[in-house]
Amino acid sequence: MRKQKSLLEILLFVLTLVLAIIFFFPIYFSLISAFKSNGAIMRDAISFPTSWYVDSFVYLWTKTDFPRAMVNSIILTVSSIIAMIAIIPMAAYAIERTNKRWTNMVYIYFLAGMMIPFQVYMIPLFKEMKMMGFYGSLSGPILIYISGSVGFGVLLYTSFLKGVPREIEEAAEIDGCSKYGIFWRIVFPLLGPCTASLVVLNGLGIWNDFLMPSLVLPSDKPKTMIVEIFGFVGEYASQWDMVFAGTAISIIPVLIAFIALQKYFVKGIAAGATKG
Repeated sequence: MRKQKSLLEILLFVLTLVLAIIFFFPIYFSLISAFKSNGAIMRDAISFPTSWYVDSFVYLWTKTDFPRAMVNSIILTVSSIIAMIAIIPMAAYAIERTNKRWTNMVYIYFLAGMMIPFQVYMIPLFKEMKMMGFYGSLSGPILIYISGSVGFGVLLYTSFLKGVPREIEEAAEIDGCSKYGIFWRIVFPLLGPCTASLVVLNGLGIWNDFLMPSLVLPSDKPKTMIVEIFGFVGEYASQWDMVFAGTAISIIPVLIAFIALQKYFVKGIAAGATKG
């Protein structure tokens, strides 16, 4: 019995190692290709670079709209995340603590929005943005990102709030703290793991989004970083050195954010899965 258990553990370890290698290979391929010329990539794509080729990075920063596109990506991501943190936790707190029939209906309404694919309402949404004057500016995608994250965010926060004792809020209310003070000073600091999960999941999606910026922002102006990278892929010829150099740059902020929030992110996912 013990030998069978040991054999099973070895097989699981080997399987995990194989899957880790498979998932790591695209990252390895992107990083080594970022320091190779276009000709070297075409000759031998998976070989390690014989010399560090950095001309593609210099060209990206000096001869293209990539820096402006990166600024646009930062504006979209940071603005959307700040607005989400300011709005979604309060909405979830009101729904969870009120617990009336109409708030339950609002909760179901938010969850129902998660079931509808974006492609279904994409065309009417863009027409509405044109009518409201948001089409062609960064404010349009920001509003869409915020509204699109409400359903998942409310689900995440309400699940976490079930484990926050009400006695803490009642004690603060007796001390004369207002409703907003109770939430932002007492409750919100306890939602750190949940907030980290929201920041990582939604921030990663916005940072890497291609469809929304490519459709909403004007084609004659700098777009987001991912769209600018795609611009180096042509129908008959592609500048792969530029593509992989831009990809390597785009990975760095995401990697830093994930490492910084990893501990809280894992706590938030585990808590959301067990509470409620």
